[in-house]
Order: sequence, then structure tokens, then C-alpha cells
Amino acid sequence: MTDRTDSEAVAALAAELIRIDSRSFVTNLPVAERIEALLGDFEVERLDYEDAAGVAKRAIVAHRGGPGGLALSGHMDTVPDTGWEEDPFSGRVDDEGMMHGLGAADMKGPVAACIVAARGLPADVPVTLLLSTDEETTKAGAALIAEGSDLARRAALRGIIVAEPTGLAPIRGHRGTVNFEAVATGSQAHSSTGKGVNANLALIPFLADMRALHDRLREDREGWDEAYEPPFPDFNIVIDNHGTALNVTAARATARMKFRYSRGLAPEPVIEAVKAAAARAGLALKFVVDGSPPELPADHPLVAAAAAATGRPARTVPFGTDATRLNALAPCVVLGPGDIGFAHTPRERVPVAELTAAVPLFRGLLAQR
Repeated sequence: MTDRTDSEAVAALAAELIRIDSRSFVTNLPVAERIEALLGDFEVERLDYEDAAGVAKRAIVAHRGGPGGLALSGHMDTVPDTGWEEDPFSGRVDDEGMMHGLGAADMKGPVAACIVAARGLPADVPVTLLLSTDEETTKAGAALIAEGSDLARRAALRGIIVAEPTGLAPIRGHRGTVNFEAVATGSQAHSSTGKGVNANLALIPFLADMRALHDRLREDREGWDEAYEPPFPDFNIVIDNHGTALNVTAARATARMKFRYSRGLAPEPVIEAVKAAAARAGLALKFVVDGSPPELPADHPLVAAAAAATGRPARTVPFGTDATRLNALAPCVVLGPGDIGFAHTPRERVPVAELTAAVPLFRGLLAQR
């Protein structure tokens, strides 16, 4: 393929994928089927499941060539189209060469670059595509690939390039997460009657403990990691009364916490602190450890190869990717076109020139033995 052919191919495919609605709360089967149709000379494994709402989902693993190569990874789902004032599914390209649309950067544009790069490789170069869904919510697709893909295991991968938007700069690591949900229950009544039990009264002392934990994580420098910005771990708290009106006692109060931590910080003390606080307040608690922080040393062969190919030093970032799950298969580097600053916004866009530049970059890394 010539550079111009790659440019035309990646722009056309990115726009086509953007036009297929695959927000995380709807099925991704239409976009998965479109992608599979492009992989006729690959061995394809479909990993089907239903999400917690009973919506049909599919992850795809595709492979061509022998074992021991690299994989390109991306996700097919997007966040909701909250705040968009133009058509979020347009895939339009403006006069400055920017492609607009939901998922343009995160990450249908990068997925298109992965597919075009993989299809254009010689048949004897091993290449694997790991295409997940629900990355924006539960990472269930990546977990299924890591835990249940026979094809990914047979590929014997030596590394994975997670093509999230990094401006084509290599990312050698990011934080992992623990997601908590604490629920207090009461009984609903008109608040003037004095007959209800307000669930917030049980939640308040728990929240005081969570505030103390939040502050301790920011103030205790022993838990800081200077390789990250900010260096302190994140502990974010979101509270929900599930639409309760002001004149009604809250029958249910939910606090959700996301704890982000780097590889150098053990999550167990924080988990135990949340569990103990929930028990003292009599709350029901659920939590999920979302894999492990995918952090590689700067001199790791995959990191060194990505840094050499891009001419840019590898760094760490605070946001998360499917690498928290996929690093159970092979070492991961995050590297892809686009700006994470436009992801999850109603101004999402990606430079077509970056999508095009990603294609030979990916091919060069895949062709290394």
C-alpha cells in the first residue's frame, strides 16, 4: 500500500465506524460484524456475552501468521453522546483535516488505524488484533479476552500495543483501579410525617471516613509515585440518592468510589479501610479490583522499541485502559493517534494525519522480530 492509499483507507474506515452507534449501553454487534467482514484472511474468534443489563456484546480476537508476534488492541464501544450539539455520528472531516464524531479519538479512529495496519502486513508477519467492548464501563470485553481467548493464548504474544489516543507518544504505564459501591438503605415516607428512615443518616459517617481516607492518601507521601502527575493516588467519591425528592426520606443512598493507584502502591490497605468503614456504618459494600497497573520499566524491550520508533521517551499517565486486563496476556505499551483531552467531550476529534501516521508506525513495530 502507498501512503496515500493508507490515508484514504484509514479515513474511510474511521468515518464508517464512527457512524455505527456502539455506545456502551447498546449492543456493539453491528460494529463488530463490520470489522469482522474486513478480516477475511485472519482466523477470527468471537467472544460473545451479555452485559449486566442483558445487552448482547462481542469481543473479537483475530490472528494471522505464526506465534510470537505483537498484538494491536482497541475497544469498539464509546461513552454516551452527552452534550453534543452536532451529529455525534457524522465522521465528518473539516477544512483543517480533523475528523469529528463520537469515538473519533477514543477510539474508533485508532481501531481503524490498527485494522489498516494489520491488513497491509505481509502474510508471514504474525499479527493479532484484540478488539474489546465495554472498556468505557466494566472492561468486561478485555477481561474475557485475557481470561477466555484460546486464540490469544495460541498466538503466544510477546507484547501488546494498546492504541488509545496518546498523540503517538509511547506510554509505558498507567494506574490501576479499584471500584467500590457502598449502599445504605432506609424507608421512604413523606418527610413531614416522621415515619421514614433516611438512608443518608447511615451514609454520612461512612462519608466522613472516606473524606479522611481521601485526605490521608493525598498527604501521606509514602504512597506517592513521582513518576506520575499528580504523584498522589486518586480517590474519587460520587454520591447518589437515586432521584429522591426533597420532601421524601431517602430509601437508598449510594456512594461510589474509584481508587487509582500505581504499581508501587499496594491497594489492600485502602480496600481494608473501606471495608471496615462500611461495616461500622452497616452498609452493603461491593468492590472490583480492575486487573493490575500495567507498568513496564523504561528499558523493557517493548518500551524501548516504541520509544525508538517514535523518537519520543516513554512516560506514565493517570488515566486507565484495557491494559489493566490485557497485561495478563503480555506486556503492554499504550500508543495511538489522537489527543485524550478531546475524548469524552462533545468536541471529540482526531487529526486524519495522525491516523495515517499510525499505520506505518504500527506496521514497523509489528514487523520487528
